[in-house]
Amino acid sequence: MTPKLAISGLSMAFDTEAGAPLTVLDRIDLTVAANEFVSVVGTSGCGKSTLLSILGGLTAPTAGRVLLDGVPITGPGRDRGFVFQGYSLFEWMTVERNIDFALEKSRLSRAERRELVAHFIQIVGLAGFEKALPRQLSGGMRQRVAIARALVYRPSVLLMDEPFGALDAQTRGMMQELLLKVWEEQRTTVVFVTHDVDEALFLADRVIVMASRPGRIKTDIAVTFPRPRAYDVVTEPAFGDLKRRVLHEIREETLKVMAQERA
Repeated sequence: MTPKLAISGLSMAFDTEAGAPLTVLDRIDLTVAANEFVSVVGTSGCGKSTLLSILGGLTAPTAGRVLLDGVPITGPGRDRGFVFQGYSLFEWMTVERNIDFALEKSRLSRAERRELVAHFIQIVGLAGFEKALPRQLSGGMRQRVAIARALVYRPSVLLMDEPFGALDAQTRGMMQELLLKVWEEQRTTVVFVTHDVDEALFLADRVIVMASRPGRIKTDIAVTFPRPRAYDVVTEPAFGDLKRRVLHEIREETLKVMAQERA
């Protein structure tokens, strides 16, 4: 079967004031299957967000290619939805208008758009807040609006860059459970960048650990806990074992970075 995403030989280098280019990603090879949930973890500066930006078509790589359903990604497209750590909402628009904004260039009728927006408001648990402005919402509620807006036009791939990083621990856990519920209904392919190992393991089918400077894929770990997945899985011994393995891989990279900085 053709993978949903196929990344081959992907490298990214940025120009610097010092003259020598800074290589952020180096020869990344990765495939993601349709409907798969993949988390990406690693030390700060290992290129996680750059990788996501390339998948979104926001950044052109220096070398290599990315295929979506066998077709090269050459720029942004409605086949991909993006959710950032910042909520990126229009402060002057209501909840329903923020979500509907994603459908403005669609061929749907106004009635179809209203129905679809109402459906996703219900899915993310914001019924009753349709007319609220972002400033009237909590951080978790604002991120629910962002998720609904990214999903309302039915992208086949959802790219998420630390979407819950600014939330408190309790809200973050609730948002993780909500995301899994939405994903299980929509079956969208997800690539999810996070620094939180518990979050990565709880959500994903696979966890990709990236090496640092330049970013490469160090380890590709299968997460086999059954679905649907309840949050108490994080208390199971097998979860703890997997967490220790991931933390060990990241710690190795952190020590390498520290040694490079001392040299």
